[in-house]
Amino acid sequence: MTTSRTETASVPAAGAPVASAPSPARRESAAGLLVYALTLLVLVASGAAPSPLYPVYQEEWALPPVVLTVVFAVYVAGLLATLLTAGRLSDHIGRRPVILGALAVSTAAMLVFAFAHDGLALVVARILQGLAIGLATGALGAGMIDHQPTRRSGLAAFLNGVVPPAALTVGALGSGFLVAYGPAPEETVFVVLAALMVAAGIAVAFVPERQPRRAGALRSLVPSVAVPRAARSVFTAVVGGMIASWALGGMFLAFIGSVLGTTFGLHSAALTGAAIALFTGTGAITGIVIRTRDARRSLIVGVVALVLGPVGLVAAIWTASLPLFAIAAVIGGVGFGAGFQAGLRLVLAEAPVDQRASLLSSVYVASYLAFGVPSIVAGVFVEADGLPIVLTVYGAFVAASALVALVLQLAGRRTRRAERIADALDAAKA
Repeated sequence: MTTSRTETASVPAAGAPVASAPSPARRESAAGLLVYALTLLVLVASGAAPSPLYPVYQEEWALPPVVLTVVFAVYVAGLLATLLTAGRLSDHIGRRPVILGALAVSTAAMLVFAFAHDGLALVVARILQGLAIGLATGALGAGMIDHQPTRRSGLAAFLNGVVPPAALTVGALGSGFLVAYGPAPEETVFVVLAALMVAAGIAVAFVPERQPRRAGALRSLVPSVAVPRAARSVFTAVVGGMIASWALGGMFLAFIGSVLGTTFGLHSAALTGAAIALFTGTGAITGIVIRTRDARRSLIVGVVALVLGPVGLVAAIWTASLPLFAIAAVIGGVGFGAGFQAGLRLVLAEAPVDQRASLLSSVYVASYLAFGVPSIVAGVFVEADGLPIVLTVYGAFVAASALVALVLQLAGRRTRRAERIADALDAAKA
């Protein structure tokens, strides 16, 4: 869980795809949009790539579970550190310098992973990776909006919502199969990712800069979470769905390998990657399906699925039912895709033109806190209390967050209906 320019942004009706009406002076750049979307895909995919390898590292290096918890924690800490400090930087110095810097750091992280031989190297690699992804997220998201063709209104908002789950699918599935069937499994996946990042950097270097420099770059580094006033009410209404979406995502990426091994006796990096891909891939497909649907209704569908998915997953763990596990993963994936993408569309509809990166960074701060903190807390207690109990509590947290979001959405729906009736009565009297 992403400009100062004279531009008139059309604000769409609530629930419609986000429209951003650029000034006539802005040149369209579909190629720039594509480059930024693919760069985001590569970076987020790299974040999921280590997940199928965790059981391998744990067995080969005799790592206690707490080490893997630390590895996960430092990634989230690094990511949040740059989101909180550098999330607004590209609004001041431009998108391209920030993205290129992030790619350089991420490439270094991939090389550390490729040559890692102990838990300390994993910690260093994950810190670098978190810093890079946090630095790039807001800049890439805002850059996609900058380069969105006028005739494809809402495309950038759609990509901002659908690329992360698609990237997690690619990262987990690709890593799992390379580890299971590729040469030098613990090195190959990261060498491939490093090469892709170098290629992405070359492509980004040729993308025209659409965000002019403006004063305040150093001041923007002061840690903050800035939600523009115009977007605050919508942000408050949808953030519960985003939290539930990414908390469930963290549960899958952090623990699904252990669940497959301890509950179902399946010890395979390829199967771990496939299980993660089933969840995240369903999320990506859901994001595509709901792109042209009403965002508020899609969000309601998403939060309902985010209640049912964790309940089914916990039931599958306690009953050791693999079919129920697969069904729960699909239902949870629907919630993951709809809860995040629909919420993002609603928030971006209210985004002021010159605060896009700031708003997107705030969205991702909330999302990645939900992604990381519950998983870290759960990891601390797994060894003492056991996986089924810990994941039952985790699932209850996700379902409760989704229920709160559902109540807020239904209450808001009634309020909007009452306002429309009142407006109609006033118009009739006039």
